[in-house]
Amino acid sequence: MATKKICQRELEQETETPNFWNNPQRAGQVSRELNNLKQGISEWEAVEHEVTDIEATLELLEESPDQELEQELRGKFASLTQQLKELEFHQMLSGPTDRNNAILNINAGAGGTESCDWAEMLLRMYRRWADHHGFKNEVVDFTAGDQAGFRSATVTVDGPYAYGLLKAEIGVHRLVRISPFDANKRRHTSFASIFVLPEVDDTIEIEIREEDIRMDTFRSSGAGGQKVNKTDSAVRLTHIPSGIAVACQIERSQHRNRDTAMKLLKAKLYEVELKKQEAERAKVEGEKSDNTWGSQIRSYVLAPYRMVKDHRTDHETGDTEAVLDGELDGFIRSYLLRGKE
Repeated sequence: MATKKICQRELEQETETPNFWNNPQRAGQVSRELNNLKQGISEWEAVEHEVTDIEATLELLEESPDQELEQELRGKFASLTQQLKELEFHQMLSGPTDRNNAILNINAGAGGTESCDWAEMLLRMYRRWADHHGFKNEVVDFTAGDQAGFRSATVTVDGPYAYGLLKAEIGVHRLVRISPFDANKRRHTSFASIFVLPEVDDTIEIEIREEDIRMDTFRSSGAGGQKVNKTDSAVRLTHIPSGIAVACQIERSQHRNRDTAMKLLKAKLYEVELKKQEAERAKVEGEKSDNTWGSQIRSYVLAPYRMVKDHRTDHETGDTEAVLDGELDGFIRSYLLRGKE
């Protein structure tokens, strides 16, 4: 803790120098490090406060035993244990963008209505997971399926470590079940892919020239036929040099949809740049980087038995309903801590 506070003071002193912003890249790096340090110190100070409170309660109990106070102490111990577990877990999320908000994309695989319905189930699962964590989440773009569900959906998830946690979900997710769309009640297998990007914050320099952007407007159909807009408020932005296109149609305000679409575009351009850097590093090291985004990472079996299993870690549970209701922390934790426990 003392070392972190010394680092914080040194970084704060650097931000106060007259020429600090003359080097935007260094300024951005320092700002990110300083924000991360402040949050980490704040978390440890909360633990220290809890420890001090527990010590004071123990002294009171030694002087005057009290059943109600003893029960209160047990609750404080449980709270402290949970705080320490979270702090330990957060040590695994030390990447430059792990603390950032996340942008999650869901795409239905081959299989028509079955896969589109599976994509909608996954959308609900991740939104419920975000709700459990108190993370704001919003569907900002989607393409509806012909009969049910979604061919694709984009969700923003705002909360501390949202990207660091959700990056564990990148890959192909497989569902096995008795199809509700099959009159003969046959078993079907469906696939959907998950991809996650970190939202690019103001400390990361992503240059996008206005002349390189083409903006098209269109009328939102509304998710599931809901909230149909009467005006062309939905926005699609195309970055002409790269060909990357993003869209947002959730807001009734064209201006707000454009702002959100710009966030999505910055995130995609940032991810492209990171891929280039990763490819260069792999080239220098003479090895090819693993790309597991297209691999099957998890199976959700609802028939003939019930089981959700992660193929990377072998973590599994028979409580499929809880998983589909957003109870994903066991899978996320097992993946992020693999080989470290």
